[in-house]
Amino acid sequence: MPSPAARPRLAVIVGNAITGDSRVQKTALAAARDGWEVTLVGRAAGGETEYSSFGPVRVIRVAVDDVMRKHAWVKRQRRGLRARITQWGLPDERALARYRTAHRVWVREQRAHIGWTYSAGASGTLSRHTRRLWIRLGRHVHQARVRAFRWERRRSRRKHTPVGEWRRDMPELIDLELAFGAVLDDLRPHVIHANDITMIGVAAQSAARLRSRGFTCRWLYDAHEYVRGADWHTELRTSAYHDLERQFIGRADAVVTVSPEIAEVLRQQYHLPSTPLVVRNTPIREAVGRGESSASVRAACGLGPDTPLLVYSGWMDRDRSVDTAVASLTSLPHVHLAIVSGRKNAVLRELLELAERIGVSDRVHVVPYVPQADVADYLSTADLGLICSKRLPNHEMSLPTKLAEYLHAGLALVVSDVRTVATYVNAHGVGEVFSSGDVPAFAAAVRRGLSRKKELAENISEAILKELSWEYQCSILLQLYRDLSGLTPPPPSSVVPWDTRERMGSVTDGGWTPLRATPIRLGLGPANHSGQLAAFAQAISRERGDVSMEVVMLKRPGSPFDYPADHYLDPAAFGRRETQIAQIQRTLGRYTHLLADAFLPILGRLNGEHVDGDLPALLRAGIKVALLAHGSEVRHPLRHMERHEHSLFHDAPEEVVRRLTAVTEHNHRIARECGLPVFVTTPDLLDDLPQAIWAPLVVDVNAWACDAPVMRRSRPKVLHAPSKRWTKGTARILPALTGLHERGVIDFQLAENVSWSQMRALVREADIVVDQFAIGSYGTFACEGMAAGKPVMAYLSESAYGGGVPVPPIVNATVDTIGPAMERLLDDRDATARIGIESAAFARAYHDGTQTVRALAGFLR
Repeated sequence: MPSPAARPRLAVIVGNAITGDSRVQKTALAAARDGWEVTLVGRAAGGETEYSSFGPVRVIRVAVDDVMRKHAWVKRQRRGLRARITQWGLPDERALARYRTAHRVWVREQRAHIGWTYSAGASGTLSRHTRRLWIRLGRHVHQARVRAFRWERRRSRRKHTPVGEWRRDMPELIDLELAFGAVLDDLRPHVIHANDITMIGVAAQSAARLRSRGFTCRWLYDAHEYVRGADWHTELRTSAYHDLERQFIGRADAVVTVSPEIAEVLRQQYHLPSTPLVVRNTPIREAVGRGESSASVRAACGLGPDTPLLVYSGWMDRDRSVDTAVASLTSLPHVHLAIVSGRKNAVLRELLELAERIGVSDRVHVVPYVPQADVADYLSTADLGLICSKRLPNHEMSLPTKLAEYLHAGLALVVSDVRTVATYVNAHGVGEVFSSGDVPAFAAAVRRGLSRKKELAENISEAILKELSWEYQCSILLQLYRDLSGLTPPPPSSVVPWDTRERMGSVTDGGWTPLRATPIRLGLGPANHSGQLAAFAQAISRERGDVSMEVVMLKRPGSPFDYPADHYLDPAAFGRRETQIAQIQRTLGRYTHLLADAFLPILGRLNGEHVDGDLPALLRAGIKVALLAHGSEVRHPLRHMERHEHSLFHDAPEEVVRRLTAVTEHNHRIARECGLPVFVTTPDLLDDLPQAIWAPLVVDVNAWACDAPVMRRSRPKVLHAPSKRWTKGTARILPALTGLHERGVIDFQLAENVSWSQMRALVREADIVVDQFAIGSYGTFACEGMAAGKPVMAYLSESAYGGGVPVPPIVNATVDTIGPAMERLLDDRDATARIGIESAAFARAYHDGTQTVRALAGFLR
């Protein structure tokens, strides 16, 4: 019984915040275009994990605690008697902050007491003087303790000399591994791409843990620079990084780097069995010159077309020597300099102070980053691209990313005489070279470059642009993923554009009107079971121009169910104060209406595990609330077992039945007592909530529509895809279906834990779709099968239909009759094919969202 192949999973991990790191963004997009299921994992700037997306690429920014770093610091403080005295009662900065706050409170109380003694007249004079002296003494003690704490901390930093062991020299690397490793354990990737030195240990240990659990995981180390040649600014960091690379590089399944020079040094230094692959960080050529973005560096500077403009693009530090360019402007009176920078750091502030001091600040412009796909077009309006780097080992050994960006922008270059860059520029005749740090030499090179810029730019050949294109470079990387994993991803379900933008705080462009200043601002959340809230939002957008929406979904990192939403919330964080505050801010004051599904709280678990705890706050805020039920949150187990011989609850564990009974009874009470509109998505739930309104399940009938004829194969494909086996009666129907498969009558496929895009491909390939046999109604999977024009088989109870609820053209069978029912479908294939045609018509009539929006009309007023 074949099982459909899932997409292989790739985790691209990096120790920064991802934004501005074009290499990791392009890597993730390239893999998604190749058919991989990609998760890009970086570091959150704050204390809460963040979720977003680049098209199909999931983005997780992980919150990293500094527990191990602080623990190591505290241990160092407690080593000697002096440290125990100076740090007495103050083990860390948090304790110091609490002490300082307590002191301020004490001073305020003492001053209040002084004020009270004035009412006592002369008799209180002595008390007032005594308290003033007491306050002064307290202040002296407080200041002494704070100074001692600070003094000891500075001294301990000086004393902490490197020991050559990364865990002791830089314990924050353990904090990184704890945070990132937990995410990778959940994702279970087939390949981990570790970017830069900080991630090498994370990848090595995560892959080893997954292998210990029997899961095959390969990993590669991407050395963005020569670690032993870089200036890491502190002895501790330098020592830690050297030891980290030494310990783990030999364990990598592959090593990748950015230049042949670094690759050869790594091979020799660490005795690697093969030379690392070279994948340069280069622009996406397909994205260059499309003219879709109106941003230009010249316009950002506010300059006309005739003003000479130099541009420096990239990270700012002293080793990049941009001060050489700033200083030269005194001898280049008409030349302006644009510095493309993501944020102002200390080095950039120093450059601006230098420009002010020498009187050229009006010709130095700091302009913002643009998305990585737009960089070349953004830079193209300058005259010369600058690389001013000092002659350091790292700079001497690789071409910087900005060189390729400048060349794709059509810019002639002015570069310092660092070996690799100068050799490349001279060999190809694309720029001028000056001695690093020599201001007059730089100014002379700029004059030559400006006079020859057209000639130099014409030397930027097709061969240069092809080799320095990401399309060429990433092909090496994609083949490496396949070779390492032994897996070939299926083609992607749709083309992933290179210029895909990240949606911060939002996981996908869901196809609905985003929340804005409309008469009705509807929030939907937080369950989004089977993507139904997203489907509701899409349907409402088609029918109602006065409604804008926001969909919030609880989703565990690594979950295969990629349903659209505006915000993903980690269920593990739903009880945290930060998440609850964010949800309160997101909901109150922004929504006019809320469709709360599955009776779950929308504001986090601040007010309990059910929506009723949130209702007072929501209603006080003037939000109109309706409840939406999908199934087990209101389907009473004991009553369901009485009504249905093969109820799913007969197969459920006893503790599940007990728990769901308590949940459903609580939710029934909410529905009875709240006085709010209640909707259900399947008709059988009206047995449990007779006061509810049926709002039919919604599917994108156009997306599922399929022209492929059914029942033409000698062995028709029969598909069954349970989300959980016991909820669909899978165990009870498998013997009949596998028996038919083994007889060669059908080709049976059992699909579990596959994404929406994969499921759609499987349904469109099927001849017959088998839904559930333990509930008494049909679900989303059946609707999708009908929309695709497939005959669907399921168990439908008589009580669920009639009384205004239409009977679908579903082949009704039970666990006892599924075998004979399937054989009747095979015996009369023409009649079975006609059922598929009727199914598509029914799905379009009742499940395209039109009927659902009508059902919601009374609520959406």
